[in-house]
Amino acid sequence: MKTTKSLISLGLVLGGLLFPQLSNAQKLNQKLTTITVSGTSPMHDWEMTGSAATFSGTVANNAITNINFTVPVKNLKAEKGKTMEKKAYEALKADKAPNVTFTATSINLGKSNAVGKLSIAGASKNVSFPVSIVKKGNAYIIDGTETIKLSEFGMERPGFMGIKTGDVVTVKVNVVAE
Repeated sequence: MKTTKSLISLGLVLGGLLFPQLSNAQKLNQKLTTITVSGTSPMHDWEMTGSAATFSGTVANNAITNINFTVPVKNLKAEKGKTMEKKAYEALKADKAPNVTFTATSINLGKSNAVGKLSIAGASKNVSFPVSIVKKGNAYIIDGTETIKLSEFGMERPGFMGIKTGDVVTVKVNVVAE
């Protein structure tokens, strides 16, 4: 009987310690996303933008955990038009790998590094890049910028009439999640 009371007391104490942690967890989904991919070529700099993406994660204490971010390749649009888009989609292998994805176990709020797996054009790589996560009301604003070498993901540099883009592109991501 004493053992049963001790176990019940221990269960209540542990439950009292753990329950507040569980109740503080908040599932996040994106409300607004902006993606900008920019690069260079011998003729002109170029840029593609998109706003269609999915982001999910769980925020608890000072971190967002279980992060999943997916960008449909064909939702990226080029300021230079359809020819640029077609070349970019070919380089990104959009027919075989229709999404760019990033997954991470956890990212701290404030300024930190996002460490996770980035998959582009069917190739995956462990990456680390700087991010800033700020809480405003019920929303979390996530900003990140990183340069990526196309060749590191097995991608051919897009080109037109023998003129190819540079190997390095800059990716800027802004997500507002609630």
